[in-house]
Amino acid sequence: MFPTHRPRRLRNHPQLRRMVRENVLTTSDLIYPLFAVPGESIANEVRSMPGVYQLSIDKIVEEAKQVYDLGIPSIILFGIPDDKNTDATGAWHDCGIVQKAATAVKEAVPELIVIADTCLCEYTSHGHCGYLEVGDLTGRVLNDPTLELLKKTAVSQAKAGADIIAPSGMMDGFVAAIREGLDEAGFQDIPILSYAAKYASAYYGPFRDAAESTPQFGDRRTYQMDPGNSREAIKEIELDIAEGADMLMVKPALAYMDIIHQVKQASNLPVAAYNVSGEYAMVKAAALNGWIDEERVVMETLLSFKRAGADLILTYHAKDAARWLGA
Repeated sequence: MFPTHRPRRLRNHPQLRRMVRENVLTTSDLIYPLFAVPGESIANEVRSMPGVYQLSIDKIVEEAKQVYDLGIPSIILFGIPDDKNTDATGAWHDCGIVQKAATAVKEAVPELIVIADTCLCEYTSHGHCGYLEVGDLTGRVLNDPTLELLKKTAVSQAKAGADIIAPSGMMDGFVAAIREGLDEAGFQDIPILSYAAKYASAYYGPFRDAAESTPQFGDRRTYQMDPGNSREAIKEIELDIAEGADMLMVKPALAYMDIIHQVKQASNLPVAAYNVSGEYAMVKAAALNGWIDEERVVMETLLSFKRAGADLILTYHAKDAARWLGA
């Protein structure tokens, strides 16, 4: 005997499928990453990330206008300074590259939400996310001295016009330190999007080309999370919530959709998924070789992040996805 309920009845027409769809992707879900470099009229394509560029501030502004016109509500800024040093001066200086880019974008497109990535690896000469012991070649970052640099960086980014501060260095107590710094400087209304569950992942390779932030020695496993752990992610988000985080991020996204789901279940805060550089590069490489249908794969992947529980998606596919959504 056939069952009285037949699921295929609700799949017989495109409009019917749309009516009963459980998860929907919109341009409002998207955040577009941009890489700012000093100079003028610069657009250097990142070799391992086709379609992604290091951009001078004038080009960042052009890109920001295009992003806003596509209906994407937000960008996140990463900076590549002229000079790198052990004190990560370019991260927290009021004339730092992210600070200049944030100011320029807010002047040109005031309605666009500017997120500032608040980390030090792009600005240190050794490529790690904070202070190291003198002579230490293991990459073990000194936690508490680094918090002071992150606090200074966040305040300078807020002064420059950043709407959201997004600390990504995975230092213990970084949300509390940044919240304290922002509040003391009069930025009580600036939210913190914490990279709460950031894994020590092989998927970051192309990003390090784009941000020129590959560690000169050692690795980041002493401060980024072990890919084998999931309970630890919940511990991290609980700590960040207690310290004042307003939003939470899981990074990477594609291989960590179980973590996205667990974080969403464990918290009532907005959850962001970072569709990282390696995930992007694999899709682009396969598409350029004609092995996959790029649009279908991208849109299916982004929708899967929503299904897992993500409210927001940081993705290098954002502009293409916005165009496909509007088609």
